[in-house]
Amino acid sequence: MEKTFRVIGLMSGTSLDGLDIAYCEFTQNAAGWTFTSGPGVTISYDNSLKEQLQNARSYTGEDLSKLHVNYGKWMGLQVKNFIDKNKLEVDFISSHGHTIFHQPEIGLTLQIGDLNHIASATQKTTIGDFRTLDVALGGQGAPLVPIGDQLLFAQYDNCLNLGGIANVSFNSGDKRMAFDICPVNIVLNVLAEHFGKPYDDGGKISAEGKVDVDLLNSLSAVEFNKLPAPKSLGIEYIEKNYFPILKASALSVNDQMRTFVEYIAQSIVANIKPGSLLVTGGGAKNSFLIERIKFNFKNGEVVVPEAAVIDFKEAIIFAFLGVLRYLNLPNCLASVTGAKHDCSGGVIIQIK
Repeated sequence: MEKTFRVIGLMSGTSLDGLDIAYCEFTQNAAGWTFTSGPGVTISYDNSLKEQLQNARSYTGEDLSKLHVNYGKWMGLQVKNFIDKNKLEVDFISSHGHTIFHQPEIGLTLQIGDLNHIASATQKTTIGDFRTLDVALGGQGAPLVPIGDQLLFAQYDNCLNLGGIANVSFNSGDKRMAFDICPVNIVLNVLAEHFGKPYDDGGKISAEGKVDVDLLNSLSAVEFNKLPAPKSLGIEYIEKNYFPILKASALSVNDQMRTFVEYIAQSIVANIKPGSLLVTGGGAKNSFLIERIKFNFKNGEVVVPEAAVIDFKEAIIFAFLGVLRYLNLPNCLASVTGAKHDCSGGVIIQIK
């Protein structure tokens, strides 16, 4: 018997591009899962909210709690407007939240955006906080997208997300493997700000630079590159281990960006299987970065899908994680995170 769920997924990435809102319908039948994507939108953060999210790790407990509540209220208002504008019938909302702390080695991961206030504003059941249980079970709490890759995008040998951080997932034997590879937009966007740009549109700035072998070698020598999977990156690690290398460089920002693009492309190719590579996330629109990945990837085909999947794949999959949690099915894979066992992670805020 088929069952269809109408869900809105919410995603805010480390690159602070804004809040992705995506409507999707998921159908379960004897053959597995299928989905149909509907309207989606990215709500950019104004300067004040972006600055608060950027600086939240230095906030007092009280101020961080206030941001958690206010951000949840803001998210709820955006979702309500989205539902009303598109005249949607929605079963529930599934939110990733915005990551402030991610230090799984000490059992810490925190995504803010109070689910209760989203539920209150929309009067819809809201599901979120997907990482915490996996971290408590000894896992990395990331990446979470691979269960969606496995069940919704099985036709591709590799699924690569290019957001603030690059992560990949693929099947290895009878298990799904996935891990973070390296920073992407979380570094490139900061470098683009030197040119008064929020990001490197199409990779035009990077393309004007030259690769510096010494800087490339220094980036490749960062310890994270040598760690075995499962592994995940947090902003804390990136600020401590990547930005100082760039800051110490005497190169022009153009050359730093060009070298970092090459580092990304080479790191990705070193960590994927031969075959097809589906590329999504904001970085998929960086045509120069895609060109460099294609150049380095000699054993397969790079597939950049339609804009809706590029823009909203993560939000779609977080909507799907909510469906799995609602059904109490595994939505976090131990083979990916290193946890003691698979789990169905997430908190359900039920609106009657």
